[in-house]
Amino acid sequence: MKFIKIIVFLVFLFESGFGADTTKSKQIQDEMIKNEAVQSEKSKLQININNLNENIKTNIWIKRYNNYLAYRSIEAELEQVKFDAKKYSTWEGVKYKELSYQLTNKIKIKENELSLIDEYKDSPIGKLIKPPEIEVMPTVSNPFSIIEGYSFIQKLDQNVKNYKEINSQIDNLVKILLEEMGIYRQLSELDGNNTSVTLSNEMAVAQKRLNDFTMVADIVSTTSEVYSRKIDQLKQEANEKISNEINRTVKLSLVIFFLLVLGFGIKYGLRKYMTDDDSLYTSNKLINFLLIFLSIFILLFSYIENASYLVTVLGFASAGIAIALKDWFMSIFGWFVIMTSGAVRVGDRIRVSRDGTEMVGDVLDISLFKMTVREDVTLTTYTKSRRSGRVFFVPNNYIFTDLISNYTYDGLRTVWDGIDFYITFDSNHQKAVEIATEIVVHNSRGFTDLTRKRMSKLKSRYVLRNTNPEPRIFSFIEPYGIVISSWYYTNSYSTLGLRSKISMEILDAYMKEDDIIIAYPTQTLRVANSVEGAENLLPGGVAHGLFDGPSAN
Repeated sequence: MKFIKIIVFLVFLFESGFGADTTKSKQIQDEMIKNEAVQSEKSKLQININNLNENIKTNIWIKRYNNYLAYRSIEAELEQVKFDAKKYSTWEGVKYKELSYQLTNKIKIKENELSLIDEYKDSPIGKLIKPPEIEVMPTVSNPFSIIEGYSFIQKLDQNVKNYKEINSQIDNLVKILLEEMGIYRQLSELDGNNTSVTLSNEMAVAQKRLNDFTMVADIVSTTSEVYSRKIDQLKQEANEKISNEINRTVKLSLVIFFLLVLGFGIKYGLRKYMTDDDSLYTSNKLINFLLIFLSIFILLFSYIENASYLVTVLGFASAGIAIALKDWFMSIFGWFVIMTSGAVRVGDRIRVSRDGTEMVGDVLDISLFKMTVREDVTLTTYTKSRRSGRVFFVPNNYIFTDLISNYTYDGLRTVWDGIDFYITFDSNHQKAVEIATEIVVHNSRGFTDLTRKRMSKLKSRYVLRNTNPEPRIFSFIEPYGIVISSWYYTNSYSTLGLRSKISMEILDAYMKEDDIIIAYPTQTLRVANSVEGAENLLPGGVAHGLFDGPSAN
């Protein structure tokens, strides 16, 4: 720069002959200062251009735009290669055939390259110019789908936010490109008619890039506005559906809450005025079942829009359901029969017989599918299982298929129990009957009176042919003696206690009598009359009698 100033000054001195007038010298100095200012301004603008270019290079949208330019460049090259391949395919000669083959391969390569960046075919920013796809609005038809509805609204808001962010970023980029173009124009104005080819090319590239992104900004802005309106409409529809479902859920909740309060009030009244625990338990079970049934019924027909469709589906599926869940349905129906008929109540003592197995116990609970029974010490456990205290479960459908005996049906708390004693044929059987009668009547008097009172009440509802609860003593001839069979009423829950007491008293009484002999299985051994024959049966002797073994001779 200083060298140029010196040259200009020397020229000025030469032309002025070292003696030109001062005015012309001043004009030349002003021109030099002006040129220096222009060069300084151009340097500043060039620095700004370089800084903008550095920032633009790292911009994600510019990178995508470069892919768009690459697509266009490859597309142009592909058209030229296709043209050349078509031209040389008609020429003869090995050289042109080889060239045509190479061009054909090049076409495939270019087409593969285009397929990799296919999203930039129609837009400088690729597929991002299109807003996100809107999902199908969920059907808000139950309380659980309310959450799905709110999630759908959140997704819509996020989509709008993301697309507006794209619009904002592109607008900012357009502002930067406008600033860049303004700097290029300033440079061009400073150069005047002496604008360099390089600067002209850079301005052309910058102008095209600005035009492309201005177009993209307009499209994205318009699309964002339309997309936002559509999203607002969908959000309003979703909010209306959610609001309607919330209102319906609140109404159904109030109805079910009213049913629960009503059921609680009924159970409270029954608890206050009903003294029978078994009846209270059964009533509570039935109320709970009705509450559950009504709640399910209300919910089912509230959330099923087409009830006839449900009936049709169940009609087709009934055959398979009946086979697969036969026992379940039978147990439910059995539960209904048990609860309404009163055949078995909680606390009753029952005996269940199935496949030769007998179990006796007290009913702890009657659920929808099974009865829970706790085994007690009874004559059955004494004679058969030899263990007790177990809890077993009886499916309700057994009420239709198996034998279930109730020892305490309809308030009865006593059952007949019997004790058999065998006496010899030569015993005084009349005295034995009298002794047994006296002992049984004395020990079972309380249970006899209790049974008599209960039987008098049952006669009003049932046909009872024989209601005499007095003990009964029978005598029969058996192969090994006379059996004295004593029958009496005893507590259904503790039969073994009275049975044990009566048995021991009868045994003691018979043992005191000389003319009553208790019979039991015996065996008579007859031996020879001679002493020798008898001695031979002693240990160490030679056996010749009934139990003779093989002869040693």
